[in-house]
Amino acid sequence: MGLPSQSIPPGDSRPVRSNQAGPHERLAECVRRHAEAPWKAPLHGPSQAAFERLEALRLELGAGRPIVLDAGCGTGESTRVLGRQYPEAVVVGVDRSAARLARTGADQTPTGEGNVLWCRAELESFWRLALAAGWPLHRHFLLYPNPWPKAAHLGRRWHGHPVFPSLLALGGLLDLRSNWRTYVEEFAAATAQLTGIEPVVKRLDSPAAPLSPFERKYAASGHALWHVSCELPITSK
Repeated sequence: MGLPSQSIPPGDSRPVRSNQAGPHERLAECVRRHAEAPWKAPLHGPSQAAFERLEALRLELGAGRPIVLDAGCGTGESTRVLGRQYPEAVVVGVDRSAARLARTGADQTPTGEGNVLWCRAELESFWRLALAAGWPLHRHFLLYPNPWPKAAHLGRRWHGHPVFPSLLALGGLLDLRSNWRTYVEEFAAATAQLTGIEPVVKRLDSPAAPLSPFERKYAASGHALWHVSCELPITSK
């Protein structure tokens, strides 16, 4: 669910195609079911080991520094950009693909560069580990996650996944971006259902300095870019 390869030329992307005309009719039911039955799937072992090493590196940079999480960072280019935007913070980029992370020089993870850390891990486990470790997020970025546009794949979208309550519980200013409006509208509705906060879906102006390869590619292809952001209460302990 990370970013595409930086080798893909800009401007060659097709709009998302889906057999959904709008938000999924079973979204509310899916979100309610996951909220009522906390997810207890075993943690991914390699991700757990990687998190423990990452946590040691983060504490070396300063336990009191704000944490910015770039979830599904792909090549890690966006994490480096965010590191420059938030020099006071520890900026953590997480992706499950070793090949994508290697493109930014993170051949071995966890690894660091200034105030930036990269980690190869499964987000499904990473979010739960961060919550258990008491990470209070300052900012949480989800930049162009895999949309899983088929209606049958609702459960693979982050807001339809059983890990969604843990994702929200990390708190902080959450910023989700996508080139598929339906994904953003669903995410906003699911967030409102669980938190009572009503995020506003907005069209993102074509960025002069794109945060990620996806953002650059989609803007160059003339896609409408959508985002939703909201300040979430921190409930991690």
